[in-house]
Amino acid sequence: MELKSRFPARQTLLIDADDTLWENNIYFERAIAAFISCLDHKEYSPAEVRVQLNQVERETILSHGYGVSSFRQSLITCFERLSHEHFTESKRELVSSFAQSIIDQEIELLPDVAETLEELASRHRLILVTKGNQAEQIDKFQRSGLREHFTAIEIPREKDPQAYFAICAKHELSPNTTWMIGNSPRSDINPALLAGLHAVLVHHPHTWALEHEEIDEAPLGQHFLELTSFAALAEHF
Repeated sequence: MELKSRFPARQTLLIDADDTLWENNIYFERAIAAFISCLDHKEYSPAEVRVQLNQVERETILSHGYGVSSFRQSLITCFERLSHEHFTESKRELVSSFAQSIIDQEIELLPDVAETLEELASRHRLILVTKGNQAEQIDKFQRSGLREHFTAIEIPREKDPQAYFAICAKHELSPNTTWMIGNSPRSDINPALLAGLHAVLVHHPHTWALEHEEIDEAPLGQHFLELTSFAALAEHF
C-alpha cells in the first residue's frame, strides 16, 4: 500500500549539501588524523591537539570563511603554534597536502539520496542551501549529478537567521510552507527555526564538532522533525 505524505504537496524544501546529500566531514577527519600524526606532539595528546585545532579553526573561519582553503590555513597555523621544530617549506607542503586530499575526493552520495530527491522533486520545490567557499560548493554540486532536482542554489557565507530571511525574500517563500533540512543543529536547525521556518534534522554520525549545538524547541506553529536517514523524508513529504 502506498504511504501517503503527511504534509501536502508544493512545500519548499531548503536542503543542505555537505553530510546531508554527500559525505564531507569524514574526509576532513582523515586529514586531521594525518596532521596529528605528522605533528607527533611530545607534550599534547592527540585529543589535546584536536582541541587546539578546533580553536584555530574557529579563528580562521572569521577571516577566511569555510572550505578547504580555510582548513588548510588552520592546519598551517596550528602546526606553527604547536610544533617546536622549524617549519620548513617541505613540511609546509606536507601539511598542505592533507587539505588537498579532501579536494581530490570523488563525490560520494549518502544512501538513497538520488532516488529520494527525485521523488521529493516531483511534489515539492527543492533549493540547495549550503554555506562555504562558493567555488568549492558549486564544483561539488555540479559533480554530484543532482542538479536536475533543484530549482536554485544558495551559498550564504553563514547560515544564520538573516541568511534564511534573505533566501525567503529572494525566492518569495512563505515560512509556513518552507523547511530547512540538514544535519547541523547550529547551521540548519536553530537559525531556521529562529527565522520562522520548519526544520528537519537528518542525523549523520560524523557531523563536524563545530556544528554541534543543543536544539531549540520549535516555536508554536512550527514543525521540527528528527530523522535517521535521508530516505525517510519521502515518508513525510
